[in-house]
Amino acid sequence: MTYYPPVSPYAAGLGAKCPRCGQGKLFEGFLKLKPACEVCGLDYAKADSGDGPAVFVIFIVGFIAVALAFVARYVWYAPMGVALFLSIGFAIVSILALLRPLKATMIALQYAHKAQEGRLEE
Repeated sequence: MTYYPPVSPYAAGLGAKCPRCGQGKLFEGFLKLKPACEVCGLDYAKADSGDGPAVFVIFIVGFIAVALAFVARYVWYAPMGVALFLSIGFAIVSILALLRPLKATMIALQYAHKAQEGRLEE
């Protein structure tokens, strides 16, 4: 069995790297996982972040986008269309920027904590 030094799940997640070796790429597309790590061979078949990253992104970006629209409209006195354009533009850019690293971080945290499906003991 090969020894792999511990990798910070946050560093692996933010870099979208393998949670075991910290070197191989995690994604083959924007959000599609590779079948396995090309460096250490870790199988990504059981890696499933579910809807967790999307929920975090919705809460974070949604709050800031609404606040931005409010500030643009009632503090800067921007027309409604400008406030809407700023808010939607910010939301799209932020979602695209945050979704991939949050998904990779959740997968790395699952690996670090050895997460698995719940089981009932008999």
